[in-house]
Amino acid sequence: MLLPYLHQDLIEAGCDEAGRGCLAGSVYAAAVILPKDFKNELLNDSKQLSEHRRYMLREVIEKEAIAWAIGVVSPAEIDEINILNASFLAMHRAVDQLSTMPEHLLIDGNRFKSYNTIPHTTVVKGDGKYLSIAAASVLAKTYRDDYMNALHKEFPYYDWDHNKGYPTKKHRQAIAQYGSSHYHRLSFNLLGDGQLELPFQEKVP
Repeated sequence: MLLPYLHQDLIEAGCDEAGRGCLAGSVYAAAVILPKDFKNELLNDSKQLSEHRRYMLREVIEKEAIAWAIGVVSPAEIDEINILNASFLAMHRAVDQLSTMPEHLLIDGNRFKSYNTIPHTTVVKGDGKYLSIAAASVLAKTYRDDYMNALHKEFPYYDWDHNKGYPTKKHRQAIAQYGSSHYHRLSFNLLGDGQLELPFQEKVP
């Protein structure tokens, strides 16, 4: 069973990101402040939930949270500052937009760059330990999925409606055939082990 909070007496926001390991698309993060008495037996790490359940829980979280927000960092920014810093920046942007300012941040993972003067605690696999981080993981994942599904309509051959930008075989084969798009992270190893050859034409026509 997930824990409701780390600090009972502080306004605590859980933070998580989605899309860090993708070859294409922005990285998304969410920050969520839940009521201290919030309970939901279905809420868990978004990776452990079905797509249907994630979207069902998103409605519950948005309705019952004290505050929630989404932060986004573009592929161009990722290439400029690297994906680790981009993940931190996406979380910062999410916290920036919260209607209630938290007094403590619960961060999924083992590293974080401090946000202003707000203290934080990093929690490895925190999305499976704390409700607020799990809630953030659901929001980050579903909003990023919506974004990748929309991009799929523009570039259907990358199969983004299925792989969401992750490095699947079909995704990499499409990059080899058509080249990269302006949504791809050019600082990433787009073709993997090098057995595929990137076309001279880098931008999809």
